[in-house]
Amino acid sequence: MNGRVLVTGASGFVGRAVMARLAGEGSGRAPVAGVRRAAGVFREECALGPLEEFGAGVALPEGLDAVVHLAGRAHVLDEPEADPLGVFRQVNVEGTLNLARQAAEAGVRRFVFVSSVGVNGNVTSARAFTERDVPAPQEPYAVSKYEAEQGLWELAAETGMEVVVIRPPLVYGPGAPGNFGRLLRWVQRGVPLPLGAVTRNRRSLVALDNLVDLLVTCLDHPAAAGETFLVADGEDVSTAGLLRRVGDALDRPARLLPVPVWVLRAGAVALGRREMARRLLDSLQVDISHTRETLGWEPPVSLDEGLRRAVVSLRR
Repeated sequence: MNGRVLVTGASGFVGRAVMARLAGEGSGRAPVAGVRRAAGVFREECALGPLEEFGAGVALPEGLDAVVHLAGRAHVLDEPEADPLGVFRQVNVEGTLNLARQAAEAGVRRFVFVSSVGVNGNVTSARAFTERDVPAPQEPYAVSKYEAEQGLWELAAETGMEVVVIRPPLVYGPGAPGNFGRLLRWVQRGVPLPLGAVTRNRRSLVALDNLVDLLVTCLDHPAAAGETFLVADGEDVSTAGLLRRVGDALDRPARLLPVPVWVLRAGAVALGRREMARRLLDSLQVDISHTRETLGWEPPVSLDEGLRRAVVSLRR
């Protein structure tokens, strides 16, 4: 189906890739960049105001068929706010629902919301997360994403606007921000990393191209409406295994020191870095069977190919 698509967070890591995909030849789509304030960066922009008021009182462009909502306040390791949940709610709940109400009033057919696998929880043990699990968000960021999901389902029931929720794990790709980007640079520079013994955990990740492909699929697929989907590359990997494969992508072996996991945990506790230790040492796996079966979708990019694409700029 052709039509105009509003992409919020269009200047961000994922947003830029979605805009490029929709603007590509043969997509049949006309992407509109939803930004806080117009800056002339994109061919067509819609100024939506501050994130906590996103879309409130704003006349959305005419003829919008769908919205891909990426904008929001992201998770941060060193939280500066005294009331982080309150701030996350302002932006990720109130801002999202403001925009969704405006979209419904403007006659938008489908609203695709990028949530977080954190809604399911932080750690897996016996089995991978599925979309059927009882939500168990542990952190303010994930709580706000879950509350936004709930508000969107209520709005969908009231207005008839179709809602699709997608919960990704860590997203990686060229120019990836945060800890993943730092890990790439450390391997590229040959920095010794004390993670060689972290071989028994399993982490699901999603390549940027795979997430974008699923988002575009969910804009039109008739079976997507009213569904929650988990997304990943379809191959899980230990932390040490991931770093070795990053090294392979860089043609530079990762320098991994076999420090026992219990030592790493104890050191993280002593340094007040429990959260970082959890992300590096624990397992977080997602089962994408529902996504595959419902949409007939397969990740177009393998983990190794995703890593090769992620390190292109570093190799240059």
